[in-house]
This record gives sequence, structure tokens and C-alpha cells, in this order.
Amino acid sequence: MKEIVVISGKGGTGKTSLTASFGIMGAKDVVLADCDVDAADMHLLMQPDFEVAEDFYSGEVAYINQSNCTSCGLCQDVCRFDAISLHNEQYVISPLDCEGCGYCARVCPTETIINNDLLVGQLFVSNVKTGGQMVHARLGIGADNSGKLVAKVKDEAKVLALKNKKDYILVDGSPGVGCPVVSSLSGASFVVLVTEPSVSGLHDLKRVYELVKKFNIKAGCIINKADVNSDKQAEIKRFLMDEGIEHLIDLPYDENFTKAMTLGQTIVEYENQNLTSLLEQTWEKIKQLTNQNNREK
Repeated sequence: MKEIVVISGKGGTGKTSLTASFGIMGAKDVVLADCDVDAADMHLLMQPDFEVAEDFYSGEVAYINQSNCTSCGLCQDVCRFDAISLHNEQYVISPLDCEGCGYCARVCPTETIINNDLLVGQLFVSNVKTGGQMVHARLGIGADNSGKLVAKVKDEAKVLALKNKKDYILVDGSPGVGCPVVSSLSGASFVVLVTEPSVSGLHDLKRVYELVKKFNIKAGCIINKADVNSDKQAEIKRFLMDEGIEHLIDLPYDENFTKAMTLGQTIVEYENQNLTSLLEQTWEKIKQLTNQNNREK
């Protein structure tokens, strides 16, 4: 079983659209994992049935039992996050501001304050339109610990892949270089970098590849919308050559990507033979490089 992770240094490069397209081509041989939990949207293209849903708890939030509270105010004095305030002569805790450190509970003389496990999101296991399965999640609004939820998604995907003897786990990672991306890269066999020929596209490609190098993972790069800026396209190619990153494909700008998405389809399901052919070649190349790297390890 090999793990292919698709990431980008910035949003809007077409990362999820391309990952979903590879998922269509991989069909039943692939377990999909949508690890972009802060803004999950692969479900819009894969028609999941949400067969299994599980609440995800991470961290804690403090709660005051008002029946035993003496309104001494010690909890408010020690709270460094200004999460505790006085309303109608009662101290209350704002769940959004509370960091769950537990200091208020420690100083409470009547042991009135308790810390409860915090519900931060949901995890789903779905059957999708390819006949395969997808593990995905939804992080609550303003919730922390997205890295832990990403790890949970990946762990569940690995269990499914091993149980059903699937060849690949295909991961749609978060954009950027934050904690969710670090969690997405852990255990990867091969990384696909998706970029676009712009100033920010090149800058963020360099930034995210610095992270990939720290994991010592082989990587390839797709330049999406490659024909919109030939100068930046050339700069990206030079960077790939200098860093030894496999240049996977240049994809042209095509409005059919958007048209397909409005129908809930990937570009390989839409009537576009040119892009479909290019992506089929790219998927085969990605699998070949992934298998090669796995043998070398």
C-alpha cells in the first residue's frame, strides 16, 4: 500500500479538482482521504453517502456549575485568555475563548469548575461514485486541532486500505505549510505539488517544498494553468530542475474545469478529451514514480 499526497503552497491552484480526477481514474484501487478538513470540498465531486459518521473530540473546554459557584472571581483573575466574564452576578465561560488549560478549575475553592471534552468536528467514511471509499471530515467553525483531525482521517484511510487490500491511499492535503499539511505529509510515499504560474504560486511552491524536504519525500509537480504566464512558467521549471523535483505535466487553462465542477463532475468525466488524456498520462506517471520510490526505500 502506497500513500500519495497532493498539496499546494496556496489555495486556488486546482489541487482538489486534480486529486478528485485522479480518484476517478484510480476508482476501486484507491482509498480517498480528504485531509483539507478546514475547508473540505471533495465531497462535492465524489457523491459520498456518509455511511459512517463519528464525532471527533479534541481538547477541553471549562464549564461552571452555577449551583455551587460562590462568585469569588478567582477564575476570572487567573484566566489569561479573558474567557471568563461576569453577567448578572454570575461568572460564565465563553467556549470560543476558552483554551481548556484547566487553570480556573485548579484555583476554584469549591471545585465548581470542570473541564469537558470538546467536540470540534465530525469524521465520515463514505462509499463514493467510483465504487471505492473515501474518508473525510468536517472541522467545526473556529475549532482548533485540525492537525489531529487530519491524522485521524489518514489513520482511518490506512485501516480501510489494509483491510480491503487497496493499492493506494490518495490524500487531498490542505494548502499552505501549517499543522494540517505537516500531518498530511506524515507517512507519505510520494508528494504531488500543484502550482500555478504567478508570483504567489512560485513563492508558495518554494515554501511548501522546504517542508517536503524536511520529510525527505520524493516529489513531483503539476503546473496548472501553465499558459497564462510563460515567464513564471519558465521560472517554475528552472526551480523544479534545480531542486530535482519531477516535472509531471503542464496543464493549460481551461474553463471546462469550472463547468464540470458546477455539474458536480471532475474534468475527466466531462467532455474534454485533451485534458482527460493529459491527466491519464500524469496519473500513470505518478503511480510509476510512487512504486519506484517505494522499492528504493
